[in-house]
Amino acid sequence: MTTTEFQRAFFESLPVTFTGEALFDCLPDVVFFVKDRQARYVVVNQTLVERCRVPDKQSLIGRTTSEIFPAPLGGHYQTQDEQVIASRTPIHDRLELHLRAGGVRGWCLTEKIPLLGRRGEALGLVGVSRDLIGPNAQSPDYALMARVVEYVQSHLSDELNVGELAARERLSIYRLDQRMRAVFQLTTAQFIQKCRLDEASRRLLTTDEPIAQIAFDCGYADHSAFTRNFKRTVGVSPNAFRQTRQLTG
Repeated sequence: MTTTEFQRAFFESLPVTFTGEALFDCLPDVVFFVKDRQARYVVVNQTLVERCRVPDKQSLIGRTTSEIFPAPLGGHYQTQDEQVIASRTPIHDRLELHLRAGGVRGWCLTEKIPLLGRRGEALGLVGVSRDLIGPNAQSPDYALMARVVEYVQSHLSDELNVGELAARERLSIYRLDQRMRAVFQLTTAQFIQKCRLDEASRRLLTTDEPIAQIAFDCGYADHSAFTRNFKRTVGVSPNAFRQTRQLTG
């Protein structure tokens, strides 16, 4: 029995479909949701209900963020959802504003992963937004960090230089690293490396693109440099990592 068959047999034995909803209802600092291909809510947790100030979960099901959240947040979330679904590309550690209890805006880290059908078609997405907790969680400085994160994630193929990133925001490298550590517990250089490896790992598992092309698109000078770095961090070579997807087939 393959891993997929084992998991399918287990979940098919449950009397109701398992979504994780009840588990995420226990996490007041995490928003959880599943959306369909039109970016409409299918599953939500209680935290999202309370933050949207609606009476129950049914008030959100079948609606989009642009119908729920005030502008411009609602439109921004919906555009992001549509991009994830259309491109079938996840987003990780996206720093953004979100509504909290009482309608107060606060910073969170968002993850969104496309949900694919058996033929690879996009059926929707699943996501979480985790509150940033602490004395600086309401700081406007996080808007600066959001710009840095977005720039890094959209320029992975470029030669990203920490000094240049700091200069873009009129900061010293030290001050940029301070802000980066406060959010991600990583230096700026480590965060760049994480983003490169996240994207490379995703493409190794979900595409048949040549490894050399993935290395180039993720900002590595050559195939060998990518392989050395990937193996040092992940523990196996890119080729061996790609082969792991066969274990779940």
